[in-house]
Amino acid sequence: MAKKGAGKEAAIKKEVRKLRKLIKETRIAMFTTVAADGKLRSRPMATLKGGFDGDLWFVTRSNAPKTEEIRDNQHVNVAYADPDDERFVSISGLATVVRDPAKVQELWSRRLRAWFPEGKKDPELALIRVRIDRAEVWDSKTANMVHLEGLGAMLVQQRAARAEDRPPSAPTGGNVGAGA
Repeated sequence: MAKKGAGKEAAIKKEVRKLRKLIKETRIAMFTTVAADGKLRSRPMATLKGGFDGDLWFVTRSNAPKTEEIRDNQHVNVAYADPDDERFVSISGLATVVRDPAKVQELWSRRLRAWFPEGKKDPELALIRVRIDRAEVWDSKTANMVHLEGLGAMLVQQRAARAEDRPPSAPTGGNVGAGA
């Protein structure tokens, strides 16, 4: 019985690697929130660089309509598509608007200056963190669709295990201290 569970976990880890690769290669996602009237609102957004550890990061203006939508209803969907390779991903999770200068420093890239001319210190700059709950990955070439239920919980466990493996003096570099 333990072997069956270990095999399932290995298969999930393989799918997570595929998910990481697709997100890294695609970068632009359709980010969907729920408006106050209950209607879905989607817009293209660039996923910020950084290691994928179960959270997706985006940049926005603190006064953008999507930030209010997230405050009212944290449930979001993030969809990636790679039509050339016929691979598609739908990610569900909980979003949080984060105002954390250290995290901005970690995720900042010069290309963001087009939207934030004042740079990292722009007073309207905010981050959106999406904690992944589940993902569905379609790969048309292999006629394979994988549901990654509870993905968020598994990734949180992996983050915790990596943190425990670090020597006490090593920096965590994770989301500790990131605003709610």
